[in-house]
Amino acid sequence: MSNHVHTVHLGDDGRLLEETVTGLRPVPADRLLDHFAEELTPPAWATDLVVYAHGWRTPPEDARAMVDGLLAHTAERYANGAYPGLPEWRPWTVLLCWPSGKRGNLRYRTMRDRAHALSTEGHAGHVLGTLLGYVDGRRGDPAAPPVLGTRDGQYLHLVGHSFGCRVLCEAVGWAAEGPETLGWSMPGPPDRPFTADSMLLFQMAAPRDAFADLFAGLGRAPLHGPVVATYAQADLATGFWHERAEKRTGIGHAGIGTAPAPVSAIRMRGTGEPYPREELDHRFVSVDASDVYVRRGGWSGAHSDHVRPESAHLLLSLAEHAR
Repeated sequence: MSNHVHTVHLGDDGRLLEETVTGLRPVPADRLLDHFAEELTPPAWATDLVVYAHGWRTPPEDARAMVDGLLAHTAERYANGAYPGLPEWRPWTVLLCWPSGKRGNLRYRTMRDRAHALSTEGHAGHVLGTLLGYVDGRRGDPAAPPVLGTRDGQYLHLVGHSFGCRVLCEAVGWAAEGPETLGWSMPGPPDRPFTADSMLLFQMAAPRDAFADLFAGLGRAPLHGPVVATYAQADLATGFWHERAEKRTGIGHAGIGTAPAPVSAIRMRGTGEPYPREELDHRFVSVDASDVYVRRGGWSGAHSDHVRPESAHLLLSLAEHAR
């Protein structure tokens, strides 16, 4: 199955960029919805919509390779027939490319501040909030009984890696009131414009207590499903380097610390081990991937070792339990 990926570019100030014959240029704020209507209407054949935000020092071509690799693993895992609660898996993916810096430049603190400023001082929060709200409004409602389990029931999953997790967390705070979906025990927030069925954060570059302070608003954000974050001891970027910059280790190295709701602590399962719903049906889930993400290459260690079958298994399990 070929991957269906649409790339969205953000500029240094968080503005949405569009391709023209002369290169990329900002889309005026009053044209956002028109632009999304032209470029980002989810196709009827899609069962699941995935929004992926890449990490630090990741050029667009590398980000696309990561997305393609992860989707290939999901296709292979799904073909094995291990997800009885997931009758179909035909993902349509939006790849969010943001100015994350090139290899060899931008210090950790600089990148941290940029990821934060894209929303707080720039336009990324508004752009992404509008994007996610638009995608949600255009997708087939998976809660409607006539389409549940058919190609018209479309589920929305947010996936981030490294600093891309921070960009997503900043962005979802810009939403307000929307519909609920079936699947999880957690009700959709009544005062947000859309709901996402899961948020999967691979090796998040943020302090362990970020959900208790920096992103405390996620407790009432447009998330119907769980916030799931992986971590691995071999991740040097969010371990050794994060501790040097922040004076404390990061979520990607040691997992979620304190949060506004209890945190479910589990281990990453092998592809042959199903995830019980009760393990994932929590507001916050911290997944120990130390036995899986072990690659040590260069300064970041296992920080980018998430493009693996076990990661695809976790994503497919979240999609299955959202039904």
